[in-house]
Amino acid sequence: MHIWTLLERAAALWGDRPAVFDGGAVATYADVHRRAGALAAAWRAQGLGPGTRIAILDDNRGAFLEAYFAAAAAEVILCPLNTRLADAEVAAVLADAGAALLLVRAEHSDKVAHLGVRTQALDAPLANPTAAAPPGRRAADDVAHLYYTSGTTGAPKGVMLTHRNVCTHALAAIAELGLSDADTWGHFAPMFHLADAWATFAVTWVGGRHVMLPRFDAETALQSIATHRVTTTNLVPTMLGAMLAARSDAHDTSSLRLLLSGGAPIAPDVVRRVVNAFGCEYVQTYGMTETSPYLTLSSLKAHHRALPLADQINIRAKTGRPFLTVELQVVDEAGAPVPQDAATVGEIRVRGPTVTTGYWRRPDATAAAFDNHGYLRTGDLAVIDAEGYLTIVDRKKDVIITGGENVYSTDVERVLYRHPAVLEAAVFGVPDPTWGEAVQAAVALRSDATATAAELTALCREHLAGFKVPRTVHFLDALPRTGSGKLSKRALRERFGGTA
Repeated sequence: MHIWTLLERAAALWGDRPAVFDGGAVATYADVHRRAGALAAAWRAQGLGPGTRIAILDDNRGAFLEAYFAAAAAEVILCPLNTRLADAEVAAVLADAGAALLLVRAEHSDKVAHLGVRTQALDAPLANPTAAAPPGRRAADDVAHLYYTSGTTGAPKGVMLTHRNVCTHALAAIAELGLSDADTWGHFAPMFHLADAWATFAVTWVGGRHVMLPRFDAETALQSIATHRVTTTNLVPTMLGAMLAARSDAHDTSSLRLLLSGGAPIAPDVVRRVVNAFGCEYVQTYGMTETSPYLTLSSLKAHHRALPLADQINIRAKTGRPFLTVELQVVDEAGAPVPQDAATVGEIRVRGPTVTTGYWRRPDATAAAFDNHGYLRTGDLAVIDAEGYLTIVDRKKDVIITGGENVYSTDVERVLYRHPAVLEAAVFGVPDPTWGEAVQAAVALRSDATATAAELTALCREHLAGFKVPRTVHFLDALPRTGSGKLSKRALRERFGGTA
């Protein structure tokens, strides 16, 4: 399996078809194939050979998509950079990766001008746009991409993904989600992150269309859906909430057949609002950079569709059942599978052809990440039901222990989401001299709604044991996120508890 062959197939079968919509520019698959090949030839002419690391700092643009395929043709390793990183963080990633070249759009050039790294402007035309090097054919298990984790659990590490990882995941996603040449994908989440990057390969493989939104804005995303008849996209929770808040009857979203969302557990009440607002299929996703990314989908089984809508929504709000190709277990501290009783908590462990081979130049971290049977330890805690659907209850490191009792943050967050004024909620623990840890909550309210701490704690007391009720509720304009859009409880603990 090799990433370049996906574009070759698309160019052969759908060469004259509009493939990429980037602002006012439109490119066919033949255009993308030609330009990616020319870019690969230019890199080779500069002496950038197999295994060389090339970093890219860009927004969601057609050039980013072309770079993904050019890297495969040139046999180099592409390292996408988070555009939200500080200068020092960019420098640290470039140094760790040993990048020989940085592709950068002009508007981001100030961030890297003083770093002393060799750069190539993504805005500049190629010297010979018709040149094309013979495409490389690296082995399936050679590294194709190097993604640096968002650092929610410490210093970022370079996750190595191979051609086999990427292509296997793309093929599984095609099968799981029914992707075809009838689909138009909205690149609304950042392409530097696997929340969106995986679709670059899956949608290209089936000849679908790509709609680029350089930076997310809810109103612009809704307009893009209407203009380009977007059928499916993947959103991180903040984007989903913003689109729910911005959508009105004036927005034509009738083309949507499927909305995916991941990055954090979701409450049934939020799923209900999504289904009512957009009138399309909703699937909750769960995954990791280390797994290409998907591990589970909350897709319904056939017999679920005969259930009442409320029951269907409860299933869609679960973390989901295992993604194709993934071997998944929920295990106790001894490594034994927990009962499928939807109550016993264990750690999710996974293995399969979409799982990383390890961390860049970190053999110790790689060894620590896997158990003796080759399963990746995810660090996520979940319960599993009789039908094989998981529900994540917390990160292993985020479990709150108060007065000797375990509090799983998602239990409390689901109750907070029942309040109609709550847009976002996060529950976390801070040090407490009496109880060890105290439960606290951070909440962002809808712009047109109000709520008090007393209302929210009363709601929690109505549905939860007393030790689970937040002792303090912090009201924020927006909850802190990592560069990939995941909620950062580390930032909340540092802000309100003086600890990570």
